[in-house]
Amino acid sequence: MTSPAAYQVSHLDALEAESIFVMREVVAEMERPVLLFSGGKDSIVMLRLAQKAFAPANIPFPVMHVDTGHNFPEVLEYRDQRVAELGLQLIVASVPEALANGLVRESADGMRNRIQTPVLLDAVEKHRFDALFGGARRDEEKARAKERMFSFRDEFGQWDPKNQRPELWALYNGRHHPGESIRVFPLSNWTELDVWHYVARERIPLPSIYYAHEREVIERDGMLYAVNEFFRARAGEQPIKAQVRYRTVGDASCTAAVSSDADTVEKVIEEVAATRITERGATRGDDRVSEAAMEDRKREGYF
Repeated sequence: MTSPAAYQVSHLDALEAESIFVMREVVAEMERPVLLFSGGKDSIVMLRLAQKAFAPANIPFPVMHVDTGHNFPEVLEYRDQRVAELGLQLIVASVPEALANGLVRESADGMRNRIQTPVLLDAVEKHRFDALFGGARRDEEKARAKERMFSFRDEFGQWDPKNQRPELWALYNGRHHPGESIRVFPLSNWTELDVWHYVARERIPLPSIYYAHEREVIERDGMLYAVNEFFRARAGEQPIKAQVRYRTVGDASCTAAVSSDADTVEKVIEEVAATRITERGATRGDDRVSEAAMEDRKREGYF
């Protein structure tokens, strides 16, 4: 008599199951969840997980993009195409509109990441969202490494890293008072490499700028910024043509590319496996403002 085959769950399957469980818990506990969807790789993976979590039904919550107005056109095109394919409700919280009506003021350096926060909090209040799915991962940045899966926010949308709830045995406490909310991070235990392995396994299409292509760039502070309407050369800076790709696709005024020949998923996986710098550390100029730049924004209500 032959012994039964051992049952094994792969690393990716375990991560997927955990994320799906978290999404289902939120929908079961909360009244008005929303998924933050920028067209970046992490939010794209979250969207695939949401499809699986609630199939064969439709995704039971809208998606929201906090739009700085400084977007890469390839990413906006992808966002609109994906939303249309899945028949989702897209809510756009617009920073340009907030600037026009006086809710926020443009900073001197032209970066708009910091002023996303009041726009996000205004949208949360307007639509009465009590849970926001975000694509943050603990491997990205030290402030995000402090996060729980359920990140509690007070009635002002602010985050206190010392006032987070224990999550022993994957038990999540979503209890909150009116006006309070939680940020939910289903990808907390994933790494950048996990995300790319999942993209490969699931054959998930991504915006083209995630793969190597030729682009006109300027080298500044050791990073390669694309020349565009939101990022201009300073005196003495000379644009060059380079083969690059983007590891993250935030605000075009402060998100840099990396030199790369990785034009396929397989090549990107090899490249990411060899790197020792996170995508935010390698490409986000806004995180270099100070050692605590991300934590300061998170305390104010940033996702």
